[in-house]
Amino acid sequence: MNEIVNPERILHVADLEDPRLDEYLRLSEAHLRMRTDVENGLYIAESTKVVQRAINAGHVPRSFLLAEKHLGQLTEEFNKFPSAPIFIGHDKQLEDLVGFHLHRGAMASMNRPEPLDLDQVLESSSRIAILEDIADHTNLGAIIRSASGLGIDAVLLTPKCVDPWYRRSARVSMGTVFDLPWVRLDNWPTDIQKLKSHGYELLAMELTDDAVALNDVRIKPGEKIAMILGNEGRGVTQEALALADRTVIIPMHREVDSLNVGAASAIAFWHLCSAPR
Repeated sequence: MNEIVNPERILHVADLEDPRLDEYLRLSEAHLRMRTDVENGLYIAESTKVVQRAINAGHVPRSFLLAEKHLGQLTEEFNKFPSAPIFIGHDKQLEDLVGFHLHRGAMASMNRPEPLDLDQVLESSSRIAILEDIADHTNLGAIIRSASGLGIDAVLLTPKCVDPWYRRSARVSMGTVFDLPWVRLDNWPTDIQKLKSHGYELLAMELTDDAVALNDVRIKPGEKIAMILGNEGRGVTQEALALADRTVIIPMHREVDSLNVGAASAIAFWHLCSAPR
């Protein structure tokens, strides 16, 4: 153990029924955790890197959970939050607790920050991604990683979109979800009118008869653009398409209709963000 961590903070997992561990219980049951974690104002950061990025973004941990062999990896983070208990256990104990083999270093139960203000985000941005009802956590994490890395200013989520701070989404995003501003919309698709009032042109990526090729979309300096990406199965809803200014497609070869939304998002973001602002 690292000597600069107060030994009194290090609590050995002895009883899986210990109520102090309830926040880590059965993390593999996503259908339960997505709802209860939000209601309880927490999320679980999984992997040493994700924990570090969350804390670097200003998020506050409630507690840490890890195998003893990983204690030295988070010494700086432990010392920033001296009141947060550190739970350690052996691999089998931790697997029984969370529901899967914990092999990515550490976990932390984190307090959810207050939601961002939509108008402020729209005012300070010029490239927005709107994710409509994305259902797969891996896809969401991949989209957010591309959005962050390629220069998207912020992400808006429709009410039915999965939680970007759910542990799998955050892990796949490599923790970039903590650096990229995002807002969950309250009223979809009527919130499109709010984007238009802030001067955004709304593009929707969807296979329609009047869709234009993405590489034919010319963006002038100073233009504000928002791109709607739809659900993995049905795509962008008809209601959203009716309110969008244009639909766009990525030209494909060999009779392939389209790409996975994660791959398509990266191409779309590169095109949007490579244009002068």
